Amino acid sequence: MNKSKFSIEDHRALVLWACDCPARVLPYFEKEYPEDARPRKAIEEARAWVREKLPMKMSVIRTASLDAHAAARSTDNPAARAAARAAGQAVATVHVPGHASAAADYAVKATLVAGVADEREWQYEHLPEHLRLVVFPS
Repeated sequence: MNKSKFSIEDHRALVLWACDCPARVLPYFEKEYPEDARPRKAIEEARAWVREKLPMKMSVIRTASLDAHAAARSTDNPAARAAARAAGQAVATVHVPGHASAAADYAVKATLVAGVADEREWQYEHLPEHLRLVVFPS
Protein backbone atom coordinates (compact mmCIF):
# COMPACT_ATOMS: atom_id res chain seq x y z
CA MET A 1 0.00 0.00 0.00
CA ASN A 2 1.21 3.46 -0.86
CA LYS A 3 1.78 5.33 2.41
CA SER A 4 0.33 8.49 0.90
CA LYS A 5 -2.99 6.65 0.53
CA PHE A 6 -3.00 5.44 4.16
CA SER A 7 -6.32 6.78 5.46
CA ILE A 8 -7.61 7.24 9.00
CA GLU A 9 -9.86 4.24 8.34
CA ASP A 10 -6.76 2.21 7.45
CA HIS A 11 -5.10 3.41 10.64
CA ARG A 12 -8.11 2.40 12.73
CA ALA A 13 -8.25 -1.03 11.06
CA LEU A 14 -4.55 -1.49 11.76
CA VAL A 15 -5.02 -0.52 15.42
CA LEU A 16 -7.85 -3.03 15.81
CA TRP A 17 -5.74 -5.76 14.25
CA ALA A 18 -2.79 -4.80 16.45
CA CYS A 19 -5.10 -5.12 19.48
CA ASP A 20 -6.37 -8.52 18.39
CA CYS A 21 -2.82 -9.90 18.42
CA PRO A 22 -2.13 -9.38 22.15
CA ALA A 23 -5.74 -10.11 23.08
CA ARG A 24 -5.20 -13.68 21.88
CA VAL A 25 -2.17 -14.19 24.16
CA LEU A 26 -3.12 -11.98 27.11
CA PRO A 27 -4.33 -15.03 29.09
CA TYR A 28 -0.65 -15.96 29.53
CA PHE A 29 -0.24 -12.75 31.54
CA GLU A 30 -3.63 -12.72 33.25
CA LYS A 31 -3.26 -16.31 34.43
CA GLU A 32 -0.10 -15.32 36.32
CA TYR A 33 -1.30 -11.86 37.40
CA PRO A 34 -5.10 -11.78 37.48
CA GLU A 35 -5.17 -8.52 39.46
CA ASP A 36 -2.87 -6.61 37.08
CA ALA A 37 -5.05 -4.97 34.44
CA ARG A 38 -2.36 -2.76 32.85
CA PRO A 39 -1.94 -4.77 29.62
CA ARG A 40 -5.71 -5.21 29.21
CA LYS A 41 -6.20 -1.47 29.82
CA ALA A 42 -3.70 -0.69 27.05
CA ILE A 43 -5.73 -2.74 24.59
CA GLU A 44 -8.95 -1.13 25.79
CA GLU A 45 -7.51 2.39 25.35
CA ALA A 46 -6.55 1.62 21.76
CA ARG A 47 -9.93 0.07 20.96
CA ALA A 48 -11.68 3.08 22.52
CA TRP A 49 -9.69 5.37 20.22
CA VAL A 50 -11.11 3.46 17.25
CA ARG A 51 -14.64 2.91 18.56
CA GLU A 52 -15.22 6.44 19.82
CA LYS A 53 -13.18 8.13 17.08
CA LEU A 54 -11.27 9.99 19.76
CA PRO A 55 -8.51 12.46 19.01
CA MET A 56 -5.13 10.91 19.68
CA LYS A 57 -4.00 12.11 23.11
CA MET A 58 -0.33 11.33 23.43
CA SER A 59 -0.43 11.40 27.23
CA VAL A 60 -3.15 8.72 27.34
CA ILE A 61 -1.49 6.48 24.74
CA ARG A 62 1.97 6.89 26.24
CA THR A 63 0.77 6.12 29.77
CA ALA A 64 -1.13 3.03 28.66
CA SER A 65 1.84 1.77 26.67
CA LEU A 66 4.41 2.44 29.40
CA ASP A 67 2.14 0.83 32.00
CA ALA A 68 1.83 -2.33 29.90
CA HIS A 69 5.61 -2.44 29.48
CA ALA A 70 6.05 -1.94 33.23
CA ALA A 71 3.76 -4.92 33.76
CA ALA A 72 5.99 -6.90 31.40
CA ARG A 73 9.07 -6.00 33.43
CA SER A 74 7.33 -7.17 36.61
CA THR A 75 7.28 -10.83 35.56
CA ASP A 76 9.91 -13.51 35.06
CA ASN A 77 7.48 -15.57 32.98
CA PRO A 78 8.60 -15.14 29.33
CA ALA A 79 5.15 -15.79 27.84
CA ALA A 80 3.47 -13.36 30.24
CA ARG A 81 6.18 -10.77 29.55
CA ALA A 82 5.78 -11.06 25.78
CA ALA A 83 1.98 -10.83 26.05
CA ALA A 84 2.20 -7.62 28.10
CA ARG A 85 4.74 -6.16 25.68
CA ALA A 86 2.41 -7.00 22.78
CA ALA A 87 -0.31 -4.96 24.50
CA GLY A 88 2.06 -2.04 24.98
CA GLN A 89 2.98 -2.09 21.32
CA ALA A 90 -0.66 -2.39 20.24
CA VAL A 91 -1.72 0.81 21.98
CA ALA A 92 1.37 2.57 20.62
CA THR A 93 0.00 1.82 17.14
CA VAL A 94 -2.48 4.66 17.75
CA HIS A 95 0.49 7.04 17.67
CA VAL A 96 2.77 5.27 15.17
CA PRO A 97 1.28 2.62 12.85
CA GLY A 98 4.64 0.84 12.68
CA HIS A 99 4.14 -0.46 16.22
CA ALA A 100 1.57 -2.92 14.85
CA SER A 101 4.28 -5.27 13.61
CA ALA A 102 5.93 -5.27 17.05
CA ALA A 103 2.58 -6.13 18.66
CA ALA A 104 2.27 -9.07 16.28
CA ASP A 105 5.86 -10.18 16.87
CA TYR A 106 5.49 -10.14 20.66
CA ALA A 107 2.24 -12.11 20.38
CA VAL A 108 4.04 -14.76 18.32
CA LYS A 109 6.85 -14.82 20.87
CA ALA A 110 4.35 -15.36 23.70
CA THR A 111 2.79 -18.25 21.83
CA LEU A 112 6.13 -19.86 21.02
CA VAL A 113 7.47 -19.53 24.56
CA ALA A 114 4.22 -20.74 26.11
CA GLY A 115 4.03 -23.64 23.68
CA VAL A 116 7.46 -24.82 24.75
CA ALA A 117 6.56 -24.41 28.42
CA ASP A 118 3.24 -26.20 27.97
CA GLU A 119 4.91 -29.07 26.14
CA ARG A 120 7.63 -29.36 28.79
CA GLU A 121 5.00 -29.37 31.54
CA TRP A 122 3.11 -32.14 29.75
CA GLN A 123 6.33 -34.16 29.36
CA TYR A 124 7.18 -33.77 33.03
CA GLU A 125 3.68 -34.66 34.22
CA HIS A 126 3.46 -37.74 31.99
CA LEU A 127 6.88 -39.14 32.86
CA PRO A 128 6.81 -41.65 35.71
CA GLU A 129 7.86 -39.79 38.84
CA HIS A 130 10.79 -42.08 39.57
CA LEU A 131 12.29 -41.25 36.14
CA ARG A 132 11.95 -37.48 36.29
CA LEU A 133 15.43 -36.88 37.66
CA VAL A 134 16.89 -38.98 34.86
CA VAL A 135 15.34 -36.84 32.15
CA PHE A 136 15.12 -33.53 34.03
CA PRO A 137 18.12 -33.49 36.43
CA SER A 138 17.79 -29.85 37.47
